[in-house]
Amino acid sequence: MNILYGVPGEGMGHATRSKVVIAHLLAQGHEVSVVSSSRAYQLLARTFPGRVHEIRGFHLAYKDVVVSKARTAALTLRTAPDSLLTNFRRYRNLPGADQFDCVISDFESFSYLFARWKQLPVISIDNMQIISRARLDVAVPAEERGNFEVARGIVRAKLPRSHHYFVSTFFPLPVVRPATTLVPPIIRPEILAARPTAGSHVLVYQSATTQQGVVPLLQALPGQEFRVYGFNKEESHGNVQLKAFSEQGFIDDLASARAVVTNGGFSLISEAVYLHKPICAVPIPAQFEQFLNAAQVQKLGYGRHFNTLTPDNLKAFLYDLSGFETALSVYKQEGNQELFRQLDEALNAL
Repeated sequence: MNILYGVPGEGMGHATRSKVVIAHLLAQGHEVSVVSSSRAYQLLARTFPGRVHEIRGFHLAYKDVVVSKARTAALTLRTAPDSLLTNFRRYRNLPGADQFDCVISDFESFSYLFARWKQLPVISIDNMQIISRARLDVAVPAEERGNFEVARGIVRAKLPRSHHYFVSTFFPLPVVRPATTLVPPIIRPEILAARPTAGSHVLVYQSATTQQGVVPLLQALPGQEFRVYGFNKEESHGNVQLKAFSEQGFIDDLASARAVVTNGGFSLISEAVYLHKPICAVPIPAQFEQFLNAAQVQKLGYGRHFNTLTPDNLKAFLYDLSGFETALSVYKQEGNQELFRQLDEALNAL
C-alpha cells in the first residue's frame, strides 16, 4: 500500500512516536512518504532519508509561560493562506502523488486536507482525540472549563470524519464516538529496551516555558539528588545537576530514576508509566491536554498533580513514592504490538 504520513512540527513527541509507526509500516512492505515541518522534519529526514518532505506547519504562540489563544489564532490566520498554497504545491510534486492509497495523520492538518482533496481514506493516530472521542472521568475545575471547551473544539475540528481513529492512552476511558479504538501509548524502541533500576536521583524535565526559578527551588531540598534536562547545558549546583541534551543519557537517567518531575506532556509521562516511575506532573497553564494527563496520573495513583511546583509540593510527592510504585507495578503493556495489530487490520480492510 502507498501511504502518505503527516507529522506536525510542533512538539517532538509527534515525531518520536510517528517514527515508530513509520518503521513498522516499512517493515510490513508498505511504501511510505512523510510530510512534516520544523524540528520534526529534521529528525524524521535523518531517520528515513529520501522519504521525508518538508512543508510549512502551524505553531503555538506563548505569552510568558502560557499558550496565548489570541496570539496563536492571529499567527494561524496570518500564515495559513500562504502555507496552504505552498504546501499543496509541494504535495503535487511528491513522488507518486497520484498513487497514494490512504493518509495517516498524527494530528497534522495539511495531509488531511490533501486526503480530502484526493478523496483518500484518513487514519488518525494520536493521543489528542481522547478529549473528543471518550467520556472523561476526572472533574474539570472551573478554571479549566474554558480551556477544555477550546481544546475539545480544536480536536473535533481536526481530522473530522476520518476512516478510523487510533487513540494512544495510558488511561482507558469509555469510547463515545464510532470508528475509535483506544491503544496503549506508542513507546520508542530505546525505552522498550531499557531495563529500569532503582537509582537515588530524581529526573526533572523542564521545557523552555517552565524553567524560571527551578534550580533554587530544587536546592531547597538538599537531601535529594536532581538531574535536570531542558536547559541543554552541563552545570552542577550542589544537589542539582543540569544535563545537556543526550538521547541515550536521558534514557539512562529515566530508566534509573527513583521518580520523574515533568509538565503534563504525554510522551514522557507515558514512558515513565511504562517504566513504572512515579510522576510529579505540573502541566503548562492553558493546555487542557496536559491538565488531563496530570489529573489521570493522580487519579490512577501513579503520582501527584500540582498546579505549581513548590518545595512543599515536591516534598509531599517524594514522601509517597512507595504508594505510587505499588499502583504502577500493575501497569502492563506489550510494547507496541496492540497498535500494530489493529493498524494492520485497518489497512488490510481498506
